[in-house]
Amino acid sequence: MEVYNDNNGAPRRLYRSHDKMLGGVCAGVAEYLNMDPTVVRVLAVVLFFVPLIPMLLIYLFMCLLIPNKPI
Repeated sequence: MEVYNDNNGAPRRLYRSHDKMLGGVCAGVAEYLNMDPTVVRVLAVVLFFVPLIPMLLIYLFMCLLIPNKPI
């Protein structure tokens, strides 16, 4: 199942954003989901303190796997 952009019908892609605080992962996820990056960043910080979810490892893994947004 692909999610399509409203603009030109091309599939949306997940990229790390240039609007970054650390690695651009949260801002990239926010752009993909059409959300405010601050909401995604706050959610990531809250999940960081949940002991069952290794959020730091997930963030680092996503930083390595998600490509930078083309210019």
